[in-house]
Amino acid sequence: MLDFDLAQMYQVETRTLKQAVRRNIERFPDDFMFRLSKDEANALINMGRSQNVIPPEYNIGVSEMFAFTEQGVAMLSAVLRSERAIAVSMAIMRAFVAMRNYITTTSTITAELSEIRAKLELLERNNEDTIGAVNDLSEDVRNEIDNIYQAIAALSVKMPKLNVPRKPIGYKP
Repeated sequence: MLDFDLAQMYQVETRTLKQAVRRNIERFPDDFMFRLSKDEANALINMGRSQNVIPPEYNIGVSEMFAFTEQGVAMLSAVLRSERAIAVSMAIMRAFVAMRNYITTTSTITAELSEIRAKLELLERNNEDTIGAVNDLSEDVRNEIDNIYQAIAALSVKMPKLNVPRKPIGYKP
């Protein structure tokens, strides 16, 4: 974001914002803020005017224009003294705490889910082993039942026929 946009957002003058940045320049490394050259700033202003983003009366003047990254915007809220900047700074801190809590909770839930997945995989393996054992057992039972049927069939073949008269047993008169 550009300095004049942030000044408007934080409800301070652009010169006040730039002054606060210059007084605390050590808090704004290159990945937090960078300075636009006059040519870059003028090109941006001309492009912005055509899209009605930058007010037509905005003049870069002799001062350089600052562009802030996300981290720079957060640092700026800690450097400025306006009520709005203080509120934004507190909101950022609350957001960090909420994000940390979310990450901690998510990590705990992820660990619990991993443990549940491991238990499910173990149960599935045990279930497959049990099904295999039942199949083996049922095949053994089928074989035993087949043996019983064969024994019954063999006995029925050896049984004497009841319609054929038998020789009498015992003393003959």
